[in-house]
Amino acid sequence: MLEESFGVKERRACRVVGQNRSTQRLAVPLPSDDEQELRRWLVKFSKDNPRWGWKRAFQHLLREGWRVNPKRVQRLWRVEGLKVPYRKRKKPLRGVGVHIGAMSPIRPNAIWAMDFQFDQTRDGKQLKLLNIQDIFTRECLAIEVQRSITADDLMNVLDRLVAEHGVPAYLRCDNGPEFAAFAIADWCRFNGSETTFIDPGSPWQNGHLESFNSRLRDEFLNGHLFESLLEAQVLLEDWRHEYNHERLHSSLCYLTPVEFKELWMQQNQQRLSVALDH
Repeated sequence: MLEESFGVKERRACRVVGQNRSTQRLAVPLPSDDEQELRRWLVKFSKDNPRWGWKRAFQHLLREGWRVNPKRVQRLWRVEGLKVPYRKRKKPLRGVGVHIGAMSPIRPNAIWAMDFQFDQTRDGKQLKLLNIQDIFTRECLAIEVQRSITADDLMNVLDRLVAEHGVPAYLRCDNGPEFAAFAIADWCRFNGSETTFIDPGSPWQNGHLESFNSRLRDEFLNGHLFESLLEAQVLLEDWRHEYNHERLHSSLCYLTPVEFKELWMQQNQQRLSVALDH
């Protein structure tokens, strides 16, 4: 532009803008076939998972057999203009709580966290979601979707999960009427479990499940408008399976919840057998 507008030589124009003359004369290199294929893969990955960034894309590339440097993935991610849309963070709540609500589990089935979420179908009718998560493995055990969920419905879901995963040592939840019902207390007493209620207005005491709820809302619920209750049940169950079997968690050393649970069971099988014998 300087050469055409002011009629100056290339040497003078490069000196003004601080551009090296050798770089100025180089032609723009064409991307290789391998790089073009990698770019197409990243664009498709971003479309399929709009709330996942380049770090998780890099881990999936490794799983698919790509031999690629993470810096190269980050550079191509930026070149393609791919980024996770900014989500405004809420001001964290502060308050006085008890430590029992923040217990850290040391094995699977130590603490199951439960909470409700709400959505709606196209006709404006309410959808109530019961989310249950194993805090140690981050595995989502259930996403029960109904128009309404009572304490009896909650016990039926727990009975189903106990038959599949075993009895949890603790159930962590808030003081909602469904969780605080006498029927739940009886269920815990009969099954040898205990409940740990968080303080009113203290969701940070159930931080792992609150984080899960945020991911579910941000990555799935906000992008779907359900036509019916049945559609919501089917699609949410598919998302739960993907979360447990395909989503890589940085807190689990980039393993899926199911992989982390299986690895832990293999490494601690002998210790568990000794404990059961005693």
